[in-house]
Amino acid sequence: MKGNFEALAVMFGKAPQKPKPSEIKEAAQVIHKQKKAKSISKEEIAKIRQELVDVKRGHHSKKWRNRRWAFLITINLLFTFSFWVDIQLFEGSMIASRVLGFHMADIYSALQVALAYQFMFINLVIGTVTVAFIWIVLGGRSFCSWVCPYHFLAEWAEKIHLKLAAKKWVSDHPFHRGVRTIFWIVFTLLAFILGYSLFNTLNPVGIVSRALIYGSSLAMFWVVLLLLFEIFYSRRAWCRYVCPMGLTYGITGAFSPLQISYNLPNCQHEGACRTVCEVPHVLECVKKGRAKDSQINIGTDCTLCGACVDVCPTDSLRFKISMISE
Repeated sequence: MKGNFEALAVMFGKAPQKPKPSEIKEAAQVIHKQKKAKSISKEEIAKIRQELVDVKRGHHSKKWRNRRWAFLITINLLFTFSFWVDIQLFEGSMIASRVLGFHMADIYSALQVALAYQFMFINLVIGTVTVAFIWIVLGGRSFCSWVCPYHFLAEWAEKIHLKLAAKKWVSDHPFHRGVRTIFWIVFTLLAFILGYSLFNTLNPVGIVSRALIYGSSLAMFWVVLLLLFEIFYSRRAWCRYVCPMGLTYGITGAFSPLQISYNLPNCQHEGACRTVCEVPHVLECVKKGRAKDSQINIGTDCTLCGACVDVCPTDSLRFKISMISE
């Protein structure tokens, strides 16, 4: 199982804790002591600082980002293309669809429908099971960074936010990450009580996906408001603090063989990876003295976007499938 109960607790909103000495394995303790005793020259310090400056300016490898964007754009446009030419290969949207004849349904959205109608349609069962299997294999929250169309828009909104923040025109206003768990529960209860899925109406993932396929609607004004909120007030607010889909895929990804692995011996603790990470709390282990073992799998809330792999100068962070690393 990817991660552990502690990683799941952190995903639900618990603040990452510094490990107790008894929790750190002997191999990691030896490495920590060696790193602590090692002196760093002024030249090395200057190099690390320059690397951080370069990362903030975007001057770093973007190999995985480019692969991810290409896949995300392609998979979304396949739905648009199939609808336009009426070839019925990719039908529906990212919330509920039929791909090459296979029914697919987002897990949380399907739960909303089932609770609202208090009945589970057979196609919904088939679609939910199919999607759960796919994202168990592919890493749960990789849906967010590799498929979700709103995520792509939010990335561009984040770039604008960071540029404005660098000029001191705006500042980030973070919320407690635990509110996402509260939203998950509230939307679930509302679907059952009201007999109506409020989340599926407000969900920007479905709105953007349908707009790409069938054309824009008034609902896109809601998406624009969300993006403006993220640009001018709270960086990545929907993905970090609200989206129940992301939390659900995180739970699914806890069982995935695909993960990002951290190699302690190679790490110089520059902090570049945390600078680019959408969910930096999953990289708590890269801080000096925090790793419990010499090899660690990043937590279940990781979106597997590959940004940390792109910027790491020592190859300390890598994609990994079981015992096969790339």
